[in-house]
Amino acid sequence: MNAALRVVHQAGPATSLLDPTRLRILRALEQPDSAAGLARRLGVARQKLNYHLRLLETEGLVELVEERKKRNCTERVMRAVARSWLISPAVLGPLAADPERIEDRASSAYLVAAAARAITEVSSAREGADRAGKKLPTLTLHADVRFASQRDQAAFAEELTRVVSELIEKFHDDRAAHGRTFRILAGAWPAPSADSTK
Repeated sequence: MNAALRVVHQAGPATSLLDPTRLRILRALEQPDSAAGLARRLGVARQKLNYHLRLLETEGLVELVEERKKRNCTERVMRAVARSWLISPAVLGPLAADPERIEDRASSAYLVAAAARAITEVSSAREGADRAGKKLPTLTLHADVRFASQRDQAAFAEELTRVVSELIEKFHDDRAAHGRTFRILAGAWPAPSADSTK
């Protein structure tokens, strides 16, 4: 069974994900199929399709499910290793967004950089936990709130900051010998309108 989400950390697989033909193949391979079946479904020449499939397999984006004997040849059935994909900002190396390099902590640039760091760190930790056969302890809060006014928005931000600061002060323990440090990221931005998502 393919994974729900795969985060790509290297430039090679990221380049493959950005190629339109390979992207179509990955979408189609959510369900296992052979090169012949894919060629029919996508209307792509079999030779061209095999070329892209080999690259995707080399990059670790598709995997072999089974081999079937058909007359004098062997048909390889492949599938995408994940249903959803994300390219980690780490692919950009030293050019990746870094919140430490942004002075204005109230800016949207700082929020984007902090979110980029979260993607990089959580996905790397998740892969490490998978390799160790463990679950990664995480917490996600995701909610929408509609403010009647900018004054309410400012009051909400102030109260949220105060409550979170109090919780951190209550539970943070520098002296815990076997403690584990967690990052907390809270952000708010205008939700897209229904029209903007069409």
